[in-house]
Amino acid sequence: MNKSELQKIANEVRKDIVTAVHSAKAGHPGGSLSAADVFTYLYFEEMNIDPQNPKDPDRDRFVLSKGHTAPGYYSALAERGYFPKEDLKTLRHLGSYLQGHPDMKHIPGVDMSSGSLGQGISAAVGMALAGKLDNKNYRVYTLLGDGEIQEGQVWEAAMFAGFRKLDNLVVIVDNNGLQIDGPIDKVNSPYPIDKKFEAFNFHVINVADGNDMDQLKAAFDEAKTVKGAPVAIIMKTLKGKGVSFMEGQVGWHGKAPNDEQYAQAMADLEKAGEALCQK
Repeated sequence: MNKSELQKIANEVRKDIVTAVHSAKAGHPGGSLSAADVFTYLYFEEMNIDPQNPKDPDRDRFVLSKGHTAPGYYSALAERGYFPKEDLKTLRHLGSYLQGHPDMKHIPGVDMSSGSLGQGISAAVGMALAGKLDNKNYRVYTLLGDGEIQEGQVWEAAMFAGFRKLDNLVVIVDNNGLQIDGPIDKVNSPYPIDKKFEAFNFHVINVADGNDMDQLKAAFDEAKTVKGAPVAIIMKTLKGKGVSFMEGQVGWHGKAPNDEQYAQAMADLEKAGEALCQK
């Protein structure tokens, strides 16, 4: 798929995110929007998956370690055809299978339930080890928040992955610089993130703009060439990307837009979509 097509899909994913969170009157738009491009790249370009056969034993796996950004994850899954887009409007509603955090028992395409920060990467490491023990060729991808990596369990998992040379594992850190209480370097700085992963024997790829499809492609292409070590892709992104009043604003970490804000957000994204169509 070319860059323009991927950008158009990512813009649709962003519309889905805003629509789902607005409908739920709760949720986490900021980090979902910053990761919309990587969700799109993974599900439409990178991963070996089949929405018609979501349990294929040879499929690539994905674990959303920062589980609160489920609106972004669900939107990508819906766009890819795992379930109807209309269902996104039931996010967090009583009786809906689209809970506030991913649930592998009820949502097609979800490989691991997650939500408690720090735990998703451990599950991904276990999946990667299983792949090695079973002599399978599938790859395992996991997305972490930069605030999430303040959790100690992340580094226990990283230590194990590096020691066991799990080169079928790709850890992605969404470095949007903001967490629930403010800038990550003011709350509990995890910097330098790249040096930390290097210390745990990862091959590290820094991405200057994780909202740019060309840069994501270069990073994931490089990751595929790495042998004998797990890969960490540290991508700089913009929290709230694509919605003017949410961009770079910590307050949009975990709240829903009201009707007026929803209309403005959708207008922003419609305008962005039109600009992409004219390219």
